Amino acid sequence: MDRPSDNLLSRLEQSLRQSRAARMHLAARLRELEAEADSVRAELAEMDNLASQTEAAIYRLLSSVLNSGNLGLPSDSELEAAMRQSPGAVRTQTPLERRQQIPTVRSNVEVLSDRFMDRTIPQAVTLLLREEGGALHVNELYNRLLEGGFKFTGQNPTISIAVSLNRNTRFRKVAPGTFDLVMRDASKAS
Repeated sequence: MDRPSDNLLSRLEQSLRQSRAARMHLAARLRELEAEADSVRAELAEMDNLASQTEAAIYRLLSSVLNSGNLGLPSDSELEAAMRQSPGAVRTQTPLERRQQIPTVRSNVEVLSDRFMDRTIPQAVTLLLREEGGALHVNELYNRLLEGGFKFTGQNPTISIAVSLNRNTRFRKVAPGTFDLVMRDASKAS
């Protein structure tokens, strides 16, 4: 009688090992896809920036053509000049420049109020992002949450912030570790 149960136990253990190996493989693939998604998001942001600069250049050029009374098409040199006038020419940053822009987690944060003491991370961050009027990095969010009396319970508070915001549909990731409100533009449109 011990034989069939030993055989069953052996098969179950083998099945468990295979399941765990498949899970590890899927988790590794998910990490790869998330890294690729962050890269694609950054490229999309650069493309949006380029498109808005091009649009601004077109409007400036059309405005100057209409104001000058010249109803003919602009020359290639006029188009190039208008494109050069675009504010903030697109320039890709080096990884070092990107790293230097990441706010540091301050170790000497002084609690200035208790405004976030009874709030969840998404509630408190919503207030901070509305006040800021733009996106903030998780390190800066952490510093400001501490200033507002927020009590973190985990060992990695910045990771807790990022995970909480990633899971909440109110927020969108605009750059690595940087979040903004999804509905910001809708409030400005009214």
